[in-house]
Amino acid sequence: MTDFNASSGTQVTAALVAGVLYAATYLSFVRLLRFPRNWHRPDVGESLVTVALAILMVALVSMTPDGIDGTAVVVSGSFVVVMFYIIAAPATAFLPTSRLIEFLAKHGNHAGLWLAGPALIAGLAVPNIKLQTVLATAMAIELTWLLRQRRAPGRHYRMTDRDLSVLNTQAQGDLAAFQQRHGIRELVLSDDAVRWDGCEKGSPPCPFNLYVNRLGLNTAPCCREHMKDLSHHIATYLKEMGVVHWLEGGSLLGAIREGGKLLDWEDDIDISVLLADDMTWRRLTTGLAERCARDGYYVDLFERTGFVSISFDQPKRWPFSWERNRLRGEIRADVAVYRKAISHGRAVIERRTHKGAMPTTELGGFGVPLEVVLPTSTAPFLGRDFACPNQAEAYLGMLYGDFRKIEYTYVDAAPAGARAPIDTTAPAPVRSSRAV
Repeated sequence: MTDFNASSGTQVTAALVAGVLYAATYLSFVRLLRFPRNWHRPDVGESLVTVALAILMVALVSMTPDGIDGTAVVVSGSFVVVMFYIIAAPATAFLPTSRLIEFLAKHGNHAGLWLAGPALIAGLAVPNIKLQTVLATAMAIELTWLLRQRRAPGRHYRMTDRDLSVLNTQAQGDLAAFQQRHGIRELVLSDDAVRWDGCEKGSPPCPFNLYVNRLGLNTAPCCREHMKDLSHHIATYLKEMGVVHWLEGGSLLGAIREGGKLLDWEDDIDISVLLADDMTWRRLTTGLAERCARDGYYVDLFERTGFVSISFDQPKRWPFSWERNRLRGEIRADVAVYRKAISHGRAVIERRTHKGAMPTTELGGFGVPLEVVLPTSTAPFLGRDFACPNQAEAYLGMLYGDFRKIEYTYVDAAPAGARAPIDTTAPAPVRSSRAV
């Protein structure tokens, strides 16, 4: 009896350890998803840690006093691969992708629970308490994830005539069928109005990538408002810290080409900063992190590529601090770091990652002549004057060529073609920046 109790206790302890290992592997994996969500390749070191945890878990599950349980190896390994494939779908569906990824991303809030049936069958068929504990732990995590995604009551936003025009075009006039087919919960249809039940601080954001990039809708009115607030806060932070900064990419296009507005299909705010002897990476990120934490914004840092992602999402306590990586889209600002350099005998400002068609520098980075950016000028953007490159039109030309021509970089071809006539009917005048 004593031997039996000891053996039983050992098995229970091993099962608990296996469950903890699955939870650790899951947390490591969802943290890893921050890289594709921010257009980065996964970090090799963090990837190896996640793989090592998964292998250790499978090994523990499959070990028995008589050797290796081959069935447990196959079941546990296959389960983890399929589950993590499902979990990763929303974070990797920001570009045109396979129908399977698209389908899983669309149902990302509850798709993990689709494995509850197979997990129950496997748990009953394979008499392995460690495997059963792993399967139960996985289902408990998926249920917790689903419950945490319940939408809080939102605020009704008015949709502009342009929003409605694009929506009707993509829906081919049948809004109710379009809403049902794509599961657009935020769209509120009534006899006398069409409204948008928008996200607020602390609630999960709408599936941004699906609505803007896959369906070709305008950026939701709630998201436009939150982007405006976020951009104003970041500009204030950078001014307080004395950081040289300017609008970049699509945000600069909005300021110059669209008369100070967001692009109708904008998915983020782009801001660049210049590091120097008195403004190091550490000083910049410490200052931003402190201010963002104070005002309820989430910060991701990528020192290797010189990139800071600031999200409108409310920071959450561990172990829920990384769960946002499972969401499909978010409201955020991308802050790219530049440094002064010399390339082919000319002073430039240089970044580590590419942006549009920005020229390659002699050192292997990407940059533009220093005088194109510095000293910065200003241009109206979202209701206030923002810093922008000194020669804003030349800067945009280096990024996009003919920047007056509308291009849909991340919008799928069919919805982009459908909305193109609307976007080209009344082009906004190109607005010049003002030197400061």
